[in-house]
Amino acid sequence: MRDLGTGFRYLLKGQRWVARHGKQYEFGLIPGLITLVLYVAALVALAIWGEAFVSWSTPFADDWSSPWQGLFRGFLTAVLFALGLLLSVITFTAVTLLIGQPFYESLSEKVDRDVSPDGTVPVSGLPLWRELLISARDSLRIVLRAALWGVLLFALGFIPVLGQTVVPVIGVFVTGFFLTEELTAVALQRRRVELPERLTLLR
Repeated sequence: MRDLGTGFRYLLKGQRWVARHGKQYEFGLIPGLITLVLYVAALVALAIWGEAFVSWSTPFADDWSSPWQGLFRGFLTAVLFALGLLLSVITFTAVTLLIGQPFYESLSEKVDRDVSPDGTVPVSGLPLWRELLISARDSLRIVLRAALWGVLLFALGFIPVLGQTVVPVIGVFVTGFFLTEELTAVALQRRRVELPERLTLLR
């Protein structure tokens, strides 16, 4: 509970900083908007061509009689779209951070400079291209971990009762864990805290 209270106080401090720096808030929204457009486009494409993809990938059902062919392929199309939607939710922040690395690096430096007693900012000492490479590598690792959890939870969701009660709660905790890692990655990476250490720190 002590850690929860500390985290909540930092949340309030962060919100006060955002309230005093409105332009920085708008600046930080740009990567999220870019990612949102890309994800919406991908989901729309999946909705439009998902049925055709399912038909192409299930040639064994071509000779099935009605209504079984339609029911089977309709079910697979719905599952495919639901899985795409789930992966979008889980990976959205990681992809946003990857796209917005230069944006968030700049914002993180400004926050550190404002809250630092002497105005100094921790630096990694690495060239920009190396930081971007590390960020891309770590984001990919997080996306893969999140995707594996997403597929597992999606499959467990079909278990009667547990799939509709316990699994969604676990999904919230898993999503929150990865979201926290992604949101703290920029500041911790600049302090040379590697991904395994960050994951251990958040447990």
